[in-house]
Amino acid sequence: MLLMLLSTVILIPSFMGWGQIIHYVLTPYIKGVAGYALSGILVLSIIFTILSFFTPLNFYVEIPSIFIGLLFFFKDHLYKKFRAFSQKDCIIIVTASIIIIFCSSFYPFVLDHYGYYAPTIKWLNEYGMVKGISNLDITLGQMSVWHIFQAGFSNFSDPFLRINSILLIVYILYIIEEKSWIQLCIIPVLLLFSQSPSPDLPVIVFSLIILNEIMKGNSSAVSLFVFSSFVFIIKPTMIWLPILGFLYSTFIIKSKFNSVLPGLAIILFFFIKNIYTFGYPIFPVALPNLGVHWQPNPEILKISSRFAIQKTYDMQYSYEEIRNFSAIDYIRNWFLLEGIKSKINILFIVSLLLFIVFAIIKKNKIITLICVSLIIKSILVLLFSAQYRFFIDVFFVIFLVFLAGCFNRKTSLALFFVLNMIIISFLMMPDILKTYLPNFRPGSFMGKYEIKQLYKPSAYHYNNFNSYKIGNLKFNVSKNYPYNFDTQLPAISESYIYSNIKAGIFPQLADEENIHHGFIWKKLTPIQKTEAEKVMYSIKKTYQQNR
Repeated sequence: MLLMLLSTVILIPSFMGWGQIIHYVLTPYIKGVAGYALSGILVLSIIFTILSFFTPLNFYVEIPSIFIGLLFFFKDHLYKKFRAFSQKDCIIIVTASIIIIFCSSFYPFVLDHYGYYAPTIKWLNEYGMVKGISNLDITLGQMSVWHIFQAGFSNFSDPFLRINSILLIVYILYIIEEKSWIQLCIIPVLLLFSQSPSPDLPVIVFSLIILNEIMKGNSSAVSLFVFSSFVFIIKPTMIWLPILGFLYSTFIIKSKFNSVLPGLAIILFFFIKNIYTFGYPIFPVALPNLGVHWQPNPEILKISSRFAIQKTYDMQYSYEEIRNFSAIDYIRNWFLLEGIKSKINILFIVSLLLFIVFAIIKKNKIITLICVSLIIKSILVLLFSAQYRFFIDVFFVIFLVFLAGCFNRKTSLALFFVLNMIIISFLMMPDILKTYLPNFRPGSFMGKYEIKQLYKPSAYHYNNFNSYKIGNLKFNVSKNYPYNFDTQLPAISESYIYSNIKAGIFPQLADEENIHHGFIWKKLTPIQKTEAEKVMYSIKKTYQQNR
């Protein structure tokens, strides 16, 4: 906790300093401490993404970034902004910050942390953005901008990858500055995303802030659309937000078309980034075919697509079973999944229908635009991969719109602390979740509280791997573990090794002398097939020896 507190004290002022820099060219849509910090996060994310094309995001990037931010923080006397908080506000901020830091000091328990977040950040730290990296591990082709942002501060100031906790503290500052007390009730749920750099947390936080500003009638069209586009490039399933930003600018503010050009430029840059790492503009959609030579193998894309379809049904049906579903089966089986997922799916549809009725009754232009945006997003999610994690943000939006103005400061604070106690109880005694919510899979991966968390957050280490070579690629595979979060690079997950070999291909270095030139796939030669068989045998033998 002490080290995380130090990270917070360093990074928030640095973000504010960068926010001051961007405010010279972009009109702030939020004023105060939070406004500067959020603007700084945006500009640093864009800068780090550009730099990652050319250099690793290591100490040589991080130290100057912190120094420049702190320089402007003190040069422009931004610390005076904190004087706007009353004594009562400061008590809430300090208390909430302690709760956030405490909750985020637990072990990461979301499996994506080990299979996607941490490996992505490790690649960015050591090599920067690598062309065609999806050929090595298709999951890495996403390279979320949020992980790029985290990578830029993961060498010195936040080596434990707890940037989400710092954003939550900034969110607290925004809530108090704007007196939007109802949003305090959302913080406890977000604490479950604070132990790892999950992109779900930032997109929810930014979307609720933007939504609140739109509902207030904020007229900063350029800034609103820029931040909406920023949320989209963190996680494309948030497409409803730039749609809302565009509709709001066009029909409510009635701004000129050039007000959306900076945001469109950010989205275009996002497409370029995806083409560089994945070969297509939007991960994991293999359209349109641009014909770049580092595209993933079509068979690997098919396997990924089938897996996504199975994930829609929580892996409770085989791909062949799903293919044989009738139109009614597709819907019925989605609602009747075993466990908590079916309840979430039903609640999602019911909430969306209630919101549509609410929008019709209210006849409010802004609420109607929000509803239209959510419907478009929901249709797209249901068509491509109706996993609950892709529409969880809809619940927060509907909650905020439905109950805006219903919660005063006193009620919100009371509910905030009660919910926090429940979440802390779950984190400290994860057996409660395992017992009463056995279908909540992350609950089974929660680590128990350790006294060392008072000094630094808990983190797993598993630097145990075997090294192999197929063709010109030397790579590492974690021993007896499916993920490579702590494995020396280049590393490949065993599942992708099997998929590649089954498809008769394997990733190779585009340039044997320089890994920065990226990866391509090639068909296995007879000699390489023999090498591949030895690799598969070795991996299987390792598991057998540890039974």
